[in-house]
Amino acid sequence: MNNNTPEVLISEEAIQTRVLELAEQISADYDSADDLVMVGVLKGSFIFLADLARRLSIPRTIEFIAVSSYENGSVSSGAVRLLMDVRGNIEGKHVLIVEDIVDTGHTLKYLIGMMKSHRPASVRTAALVRKAESAEVDVDVDYLGFDIGDEWVVGYGLDYAEQNRTLPYIGVIKPTDT
Repeated sequence: MNNNTPEVLISEEAIQTRVLELAEQISADYDSADDLVMVGVLKGSFIFLADLARRLSIPRTIEFIAVSSYENGSVSSGAVRLLMDVRGNIEGKHVLIVEDIVDTGHTLKYLIGMMKSHRPASVRTAALVRKAESAEVDVDVDYLGFDIGDEWVVGYGLDYAEQNRTLPYIGVIKPTDT
């Protein structure tokens, strides 16, 4: 990665406005449910999940799951590997998978199937960004922050080689291993 500051693609203000809109929509959709479990996909979703959860007006609990499909590079291996499953019981509860980015769709499709194996009342998805042009499998995102082009993005939880996760905006970089 070059040492330049990433070029701003989505500003901090635009992100916060969209997170609030998503929180309002999710709160309305789950208004009568008292058992929403937000499942954050580590590591990338942690900032998005925290901001989204704080803005909800409904009861919710938080769980985490960890998967991997990028073997330390910028190209997905296509194979999804479970690193950590949810620790609490989600059977009969409404599950909202919270992802940082949907690229090929393989990871989210895997996660939806895996969550359904726990027999929840429902499974829906939220993603901060989606690269629709990169989709290899058809997977729906129920609550989407932003559609972006096929570029490497960092910030607001997204990283390249564990760098730039804590930027308050989403920026574009050019990875050195592509």
